[in-house]
Amino acid sequence: MLLMDEPSEGPALIVVEQMAHAMRARVDDGSLAILLVEQRIDVALDLATRYLIMDRARVGHSGSTADLRMAREQLPQMIGLVV
Repeated sequence: MLLMDEPSEGPALIVVEQMAHAMRARVDDGSLAILLVEQRIDVALDLATRYLIMDRARVGHSGSTADLRMAREQLPQMIGLVV
């Protein structure tokens, strides 16, 4: 298992893309599980099959990333940007 906290914060975009591609390949072949903390939704949705959105140390929303992609317009409310 690989634990990552904001891996897209800092590196150049090309480095983030290469890192995400390498991680996706390991996840797809079953050789790696990742616990990812990430604010960039595009990176998170590309790598994850499940999501968990926390607010003040409590789980606010969770489910499959496929469901989240279909309800992406609700994301601002889910993360507290819209009341």
